[in-house]
Amino acid sequence: RCLGSTFDWKEFCELRPGLIGWMLLDLAMLSKQYDRMGYVSGSMILINIFQGIYVWDALYQERAILTTMDITTDGFGFMLVFGDLAWVPFTYSLQARYLVDHDPMLKWPTLVAILGVNVLGYLIFRGANGQKDAFRRDPDAAEVSHLTYLQTKRGTKLLTSGWWGMARKINYTGDWIMGLSWCMLCGFESIVPYYYAIYFAILLVHRSIRDDHMCQEKYGDDWGKYKAIVPYRFIPGVI
Repeated sequence: RCLGSTFDWKEFCELRPGLIGWMLLDLAMLSKQYDRMGYVSGSMILINIFQGIYVWDALYQERAILTTMDITTDGFGFMLVFGDLAWVPFTYSLQARYLVDHDPMLKWPTLVAILGVNVLGYLIFRGANGQKDAFRRDPDAAEVSHLTYLQTKRGTKLLTSGWWGMARKINYTGDWIMGLSWCMLCGFESIVPYYYAIYFAILLVHRSIRDDHMCQEKYGDDWGKYKAIVPYRFIPGVI
């Protein structure tokens, strides 16, 4: 922190330069495709819309990031600095870069189906994260007062219904589905644009394991009780 503790470098880097830089690169790729082809493809339009909404959502819902692992747990070292300032903008824009040279020219029915995948992911992602954030701010608020929870010995409450009664990391599932839709816009002839879906799946599984370990230490026996109530990690009835 600096400026009299009113400016937090970790939160700033988490949201501002990397995410905004990512969108600028996407728009640059859109412009480059137009220069080369004389028009912008449906896939390029949708990748800019999908990722633009994702970035807008992160910035608009900024207060929600204050309870995430990146802010509450991870130190502000090389991993976060490099990830926020380099990894995010220059690798998350891979699909847009791929479309400049290898646009699959997907038909509109395919694009509409991919749009449906993205909307599904966003509804899960935003619904779960919004519900958790609302409950943490005010458990008695009208939109969350009906939810059930496990009262822990630490005094905190773990949601056991709603989105969080379906799976302990249901928000990760929605996040990954959105990422998969970005990759699908690049067609199905190369694995290169699917790097994000593969990498992100590994990251989310690893992060969920870390979180499970920390919660076990934090809540003790209560964490075991919670896992018995909500046994699934990502997909209800599956895993």
